[in-house]
Amino acid sequence: MSNFTVKASRGDYGVQFVTDIRESLRAELTENDRLIVDANVARIHESVIGPAMSVCKHRIIEPSENEKSYSSIGETIDWLIRGGFRRSGRIVAIGGGIIQDISAFAASILYRGVDWMFVPTNLLSQCDSCIGSKTSVNFGAFKNQLGGFHPPRKVLIDGCFLGSLGETEIRSGLGEMMHYFLIDGRESFERISNSFEKALSDAGELRMLISHSLAIKKRMIEIDEFDEGPRNIFNYGHSFGHALESYSGYSIPHGIAISYGMDIANRLSWKLGMLEESEFLEMRGLLSRNWVKFPTEEIEVEDFISLMSKDKKNVDQNLRLILTNGIGRMCIKKVPIDAVLVENLKASFGCYQSFKS
Repeated sequence: MSNFTVKASRGDYGVQFVTDIRESLRAELTENDRLIVDANVARIHESVIGPAMSVCKHRIIEPSENEKSYSSIGETIDWLIRGGFRRSGRIVAIGGGIIQDISAFAASILYRGVDWMFVPTNLLSQCDSCIGSKTSVNFGAFKNQLGGFHPPRKVLIDGCFLGSLGETEIRSGLGEMMHYFLIDGRESFERISNSFEKALSDAGELRMLISHSLAIKKRMIEIDEFDEGPRNIFNYGHSFGHALESYSGYSIPHGIAISYGMDIANRLSWKLGMLEESEFLEMRGLLSRNWVKFPTEEIEVEDFISLMSKDKKNVDQNLRLILTNGIGRMCIKKVPIDAVLVENLKASFGCYQSFKS
């Protein structure tokens, strides 16, 4: 895997693949920096992270949706200010997506913006969210309604953290990668299809997929940094997937929900005459391999649509969805909440129940 630089309006930032994060942090940190660390990472990887926490002040956070709320992030900002943090220092996030959002959002508004650095420790953050600049936090009961774009100054990726992940977390990351690979085209689709089972247990295979996933995302975010046009295509599977996550009370992991969400989008595309049935079934053949241990419960379509209607990407009374004309040919489409949508949701959910049995 090769290091690379992401071009961004606030300043280009480097992504480095390292093999000794302990030494890398020792070389990077100063007493002016502040660490925000995932509590699970601090426990499991204490021998790796411990020396870094002795260099500068640190705050350990249990990763949860509540901690990612606007009010809870205020407590982190209070800790930073009261602890004497200055603009000359950096906020250094060590953890997954929740720690990333807390740190990036705090960095974006504190003192009108300060620098931050990211050490992603789970598969979702290493293969996806570590680049792209987005920050998203919760406001009350509303998920990801506040945020902006505030890129890190540096990202350090070390595969050592992935060794402690369970199969659930690996599958969730693979589900997120699938959506990039399907968007990219036939060659990438076949690559992840051929690598899927091996990647569940082979660290080397997983690292290669991470590198490929980030390369796909890098190309797009450099075209559309602020998600104003072409980058919208990365919402493929996410409108349905986010609703499924919420409906399940987040018992279905993010990447698994996105695997379901892509299938729902594909089926609707087929029924709207945009996609050949053969290609729909071909994509389902890959996506369904990620559902095995995460069957859905019975889903009430009206409640599900109600959740989808709250999606901030919607326009007017229509759902703004990413549908597909085939592998590598995703597109934005306004879809009314009508009988066609309802029947397709019922058919999809009925199919998932049959997978369960």
